[in-house]
Amino acid sequence: MNLTTFQQTSRDRVNSSLSQTINALPEHSETLKQAMEYALLIGGKRMRPFLVYATGKMLSVQEKDLDGPAAAIEAIHAYSLIHDDLPAMDDDDLRRGHPTCHIQFDEATAILAGDALQTLAFEILCDYPLSSELALKRIELVKIVSQAAGYHGMCGGQAMDLAATDQHITQQQLADLHGKKTGALLSACVEMAIALATDITPESRQNLMIFANTIGLAFQVQDDILDVVADSTVLGKPQGSDQAQNKSTYPAMLGLEQAQAYLDGLHQQALQALRALPYNTQMLVSFTDFVIHRTY
Repeated sequence: MNLTTFQQTSRDRVNSSLSQTINALPEHSETLKQAMEYALLIGGKRMRPFLVYATGKMLSVQEKDLDGPAAAIEAIHAYSLIHDDLPAMDDDDLRRGHPTCHIQFDEATAILAGDALQTLAFEILCDYPLSSELALKRIELVKIVSQAAGYHGMCGGQAMDLAATDQHITQQQLADLHGKKTGALLSACVEMAIALATDITPESRQNLMIFANTIGLAFQVQDDILDVVADSTVLGKPQGSDQAQNKSTYPAMLGLEQAQAYLDGLHQQALQALRALPYNTQMLVSFTDFVIHRTY
């Protein structure tokens, strides 16, 4: 199966799972439910679920055991985008080519939709059908996601990003910021697949996490570059918003050419980590190439 086919298959699978989960919610707050569905299902690359499925498949984890982590991480991601777009944060009007949640509904509903999607992620991890021999892994999955999404990961990184606006920071501080704000959730995708694998050596685990951390940083560096060079229609969100808000980014810090060179170096580091693995890594290699060369 090639990258495009696997991406579509994993996207369809997680979309179906998320749709069923939302539809199963009771109707006591119809507008909130609509806002949650809007944020989850209006589009998106579904890179995080893809990474869960691709890593899990490589490690011989059953697909049904990966459904919960894939859906949960996308629910967390959707919540983060809702809150990231709010007037108190980045104040964006466009996301995935559509009005942002607080524009489509209202600010209070958007905040609640984000809150509800965050808690829904943990409900999914607690309740989804999991092979009996892996039942004790639920608490580990919850811990991985909570650490990646909270103070130690995404929320902490977002706070660092806000504090760095209009400030001069070092390249290491920028890497730490992005590693938490963006990289933590991507790393969690790989870490959850590892947690569900029944036969993996400490060395392979280490190399996979090196790959995950590297590709997480590379993803954000490319995002920074695209904010400078891409078109809003292609991006699905306002082009140049980082520059307009004087955000700390790699192009702003290094210049566009050096930022691209840094991205190329991360590309090679990720591939090197994959080459050290005793598995068929072709899907993850293709994913790495896609992340580096994507245009949206």
